[in-house]
This record gives sequence, structure tokens and C-alpha cells, in this order.
Amino acid sequence: MRNFLILLLTLSILIQSCGKKDLDYKPTVKIDAYNTYKEALEAFDRRDYFFASKKFSEAELNFTNIDLAAKSAIMSSFSLYGINFYTEALENLERYLKTYPSDKNVIYAYYLISIIHFEQIDDEKKDLKPLLEAQKNINFFLEKFPNSDYAIDLKFKKDLIINQLAAKEMYIAKHYIATQKWIPAINRLKLIIKKYERTIFIEEALHRLVEIHYHLGMVSEAKKYAKILGYNYNSGEWFEQSYKVFDKNYEKNKKNLKEIKKDKNNLFKKIIKMIKN
Repeated sequence: MRNFLILLLTLSILIQSCGKKDLDYKPTVKIDAYNTYKEALEAFDRRDYFFASKKFSEAELNFTNIDLAAKSAIMSSFSLYGINFYTEALENLERYLKTYPSDKNVIYAYYLISIIHFEQIDDEKKDLKPLLEAQKNINFFLEKFPNSDYAIDLKFKKDLIINQLAAKEMYIAKHYIATQKWIPAINRLKLIIKKYERTIFIEEALHRLVEIHYHLGMVSEAKKYAKILGYNYNSGEWFEQSYKVFDKNYEKNKKNLKEIKKDKNNLFKKIIKMIKN
């Protein structure tokens, strides 16, 4: 919904830039491109995006003004996006960029391409290709238009993609752990540490490396990753889990510590009560 609102704001800019002066022009061609464009806008406003796309394409073919033809092409793509015709929208956008490479509205085309790829991302258990395609297109946009208003939105989406890529690696690593394929599991976990150290999966990756190395009898390696985890995330859940690996009496000691604190609090309350009396 957020993406669609941003795109509607974009469209308002495109629509407003086609002023009344242009629309009062009477072309001599058989099909009146200006009236066709008006029909397309009316269809778009009532959310009849399929009809709007057809009319925008028809207007493009009949406009003698290249700027208005380009605008019609990109509006047709927005309409296709509105009905989730992602493949057709992308094809239309690629054609627009090749046909009108110098058009002033190319930024909207690149933004929409990024959004379409982002919206086709599946969860971490499915195909990796949509994630990589979305990341590639967003990176391209951010390099080409780093100071645009749309860059803020795409930077946020880029962070989400990075987290999902890390989730994909963690999912695969857990599969290897479950099947006791330790070397591939270690490699995947190390990849998370190397490439996705700013994601929420870094703590779990370090803990899993502690577990695996300890299980394999490589205690010094296990301690190495435990130290890294403790140094950076010593108050986190995964550090506590790693601590349990080395201290088998952890839960018992933790329970005893709670009992000691409870007794201390009760004693403190009794002393305060005696003083007050």
C-alpha cells in the first residue's frame, strides 16, 4: 500500500505536467491522441488500470509530440503495475527506456522497476533470484539518483533485502546442521558474519558456530566465537545460549541465584519493617 501511495504521488506530477494548453491542441491524425490520453486518465482515476494501459499505449502511438508519447508510455507501465501485471510492466518500462532514453521522467521508470522487483520477493525458503534482482536494481537506482526523494524509500527496502538474504543463508545453514553437514553449515554461518554483520542474524550465526565447534571437540574455536559474541552482545539471548554450552550447570546456578536474591529481598523487607516499628 505504501509503495502504491508513493507511485500515485509520482503519477500526479506526471499528470499535472500535461497542461490544458497541450490538451486543447487539435491534431490532424485519424486518432486524436489528446482525447485518447484524456480517456486513459479518466480510466486511471477510476482504477480501471487495464483499460487505461491500453489507452495510454494507443495515445503513445499517435502522439507527434515525443514528450507526450514518452509520458503515455510510462503511464501505461504504471497502469500495468496497478493490476500486478509485473512482467508486462517491466517489458514496457524497458522499451520506454530504450525508446526515450533522454526523457525527463526516466527516474520514475527506474524507481518503478525497482519497486516491481522488490514486490516479487518470496520468503527465505524460496528462490533467491528475485532477491538478487531486487537488490541489483535498487543499487543501480541509488547510484544513479542518490539524492532523489525516492532514494530514501529504496534505502529502507535495501536494508530489508539484506536482512532477507541473511535469513536465506541462516535457513540453509540450519538445514546443514539438521543433516549434520558441518563444513557447509560453518561456511554459511561464516558468510553471514562476513557479509551481513549488521543484520539481526549475526548473533545467532555466532552462537551456531559456538555450538558446532564445541560439538566437534574444537573447544578453542568455540571459545573464540563465544568471546566475539560476548564482547559485542553480552546481554543478548544468543550469548546466554552460548554460555550454556560451556556451563552445563547454568540453569541450576541461575535458579539458585534467583533464590538467593529472593531470600535477600525478603530479609531486607523484614529489617525495614522492624526499623519502622
